[in-house]
Amino acid sequence: MFGNYLIGLREGLEASLVVCILVAYLVKTQNRAALRPVWIGIGIACTISLAFGALLTFGTQELTFEAQELLGGSLSILSVGLVTWMVFWMKRTARHLKGELEGKLDAALAMGTGALVATAFLAVGREGLETALFVWASVRASGEGSSAPLIGVLLGIGTAIVLGWLFYRGALRINLAKFFRWTGGMLVVVAAGVLAYGVHDLQEAAFLGGLNDKAFDISSAVPPDSWYGVLLKGVFNFQPDPTVTQLVVWALYLAVVLTLFLLPAGFGRSSSGNPAAKAPAAASRD
Repeated sequence: MFGNYLIGLREGLEASLVVCILVAYLVKTQNRAALRPVWIGIGIACTISLAFGALLTFGTQELTFEAQELLGGSLSILSVGLVTWMVFWMKRTARHLKGELEGKLDAALAMGTGALVATAFLAVGREGLETALFVWASVRASGEGSSAPLIGVLLGIGTAIVLGWLFYRGALRINLAKFFRWTGGMLVVVAAGVLAYGVHDLQEAAFLGGLNDKAFDISSAVPPDSWYGVLLKGVFNFQPDPTVTQLVVWALYLAVVLTLFLLPAGFGRSSSGNPAAKAPAAASRD
């Protein structure tokens, strides 16, 4: 439940912050009449995201086992790609997000009601569709037939909505840069497990080989149905008998993505090698 709670909290809080910025700016600029089309756009985005999640959940049940595994594996890998992009995008643009959204609102206000609906829909819809896809992949990886992963997601989204409301009311202030850094790092760990699960699905669909080439098997030491086995499965999508391909993909993704994510902003860009950066100093000496 915890791993999926984290997904719901992280993704839901991003959407909540977007909504808070849109609503607060319209209230501050005395454009309360524009709130209705903005809420309509948000409502459409939420509805489409829920419909997309329902389609993923129920629309694949009539497929053959191989087709289900092929589709599930492909969408799991796609969801990992999207959430990885989102984590790095938020790290890079979080400090400018408020100004960017307010600029889009100003342009939409000048264009009319339809533009306001579209702006709100696009701002929230992207988060919603990414969340629906990644949640579906993570719930599928964490425990098919169990309601605990879905409950975790719903609790995370509920917490995010409450936090968003508290932010809007000014009753809560936290360091969002640190929050997104820590939750982003944990989300990368969860995504690595989803990626490994997606690779296993493709192997079961016979799209990738190596299904019987086990890297190790510690099922006797970590039984999948034990409390610690369930905990490791739920948080890290841990599998006691992964294939060699799964293990290699998991390790490479985690090593590369987590290292890049934890690097400080601007790492590797040094002014010492930039002649333009030296020019002001030389001019001041002259």
